[in-house]
Amino acid sequence: MNDVIAACGHGRRPIPVRQRGTHLVVDMHCHLNIGAADALIRAEIPDPPNPLPFSSSASNAVNARLFAAIGPKLNGVEQRIADMDALGVDVQAISPSPGQYYYFAPPELGRDAARIVNDGIAAAVAKHPGRLVGMGTVPFQNVGMAVEEMRRCVGELDLRGIEISSNVNGRELADPEFRAFFAEAEALGVLIFMHPLGFTHGERLSEHYLNNIIGNPIESTIALSHLIFGGVLDAHPGLKLCVAHGGGYLPGYWGRMDHAYRAREDCRQHIQREPSAYLRQVWLDTLVFDQDELDWLVATHGADRLCLGTDYPFDMAEPDPVGFHARLDDGAKARILGLNAAGLLGLVVED
Repeated sequence: MNDVIAACGHGRRPIPVRQRGTHLVVDMHCHLNIGAADALIRAEIPDPPNPLPFSSSASNAVNARLFAAIGPKLNGVEQRIADMDALGVDVQAISPSPGQYYYFAPPELGRDAARIVNDGIAAAVAKHPGRLVGMGTVPFQNVGMAVEEMRRCVGELDLRGIEISSNVNGRELADPEFRAFFAEAEALGVLIFMHPLGFTHGERLSEHYLNNIIGNPIESTIALSHLIFGGVLDAHPGLKLCVAHGGGYLPGYWGRMDHAYRAREDCRQHIQREPSAYLRQVWLDTLVFDQDELDWLVATHGADRLCLGTDYPFDMAEPDPVGFHARLDDGAKARILGLNAAGLLGLVVED
């Protein structure tokens, strides 16, 4: 129990949850949209930037049908509880829909929208305590406001994570201006969940939904590489960072960056160890869809740094999250299905 209390950070008490099957199952990667925040943004910015500019007409048509179909699940919580039961999921760590990164807005408007999102997430959690745990968002276009809202999320709303994008209006997360945010996140002990929203330079990826299929992993690969080589993970070894979609492509090709570190001084400017050492400070979700890839992550990244994630309720979600992990040994399975997430989020299983 003491370890769980320490993991909560900021003097918070652990959240009691119930295990319904052989293992505790916590979904680290699932989304909730808060419509009131969208309404506020559109009232001030009638034509906001398209969050997915690199998308073909065919993909846009599919997306329109998708959002119409999943609307009740994306915008509410009642249907998702039944879905969680069907999928064998005990707890969802709900984070904002990535389309609700409002970094493009003027800072005050972005702050107000983020507050609405976070209040909405907290209200959803309050409807189903023990089944839902909340992660919030911050107005990252103003670092002071972002830190202030993160403190409110932690101290007032008892949210257990902050979801961030992989860049801030095209600026890398390793930019010195953002260091105060990561320093405060480390001090608070709050989880940072990094989730991309397509590839920023996806001109070649508009067809076949490639800006999501490969664009999201590329974006995470770039962002995580900057956090490593830029020294953020060196400066903040206690930062709790989890990266969506298996961390992108970096966990499958880390040998190349280690070689560069050994061969080139420009790859050692801000770090003191091989880049893969920093990569293994980070947690990854297991949304990789192929069991051989999952086995590779377990073998190279370690079962202690992996968390089940589904991307509920989107069509790119894992349809059988518990079954996907079935061939792992029991110890690895227990950690990945729920124990690792429980430690990051401050959950404790009720007797």
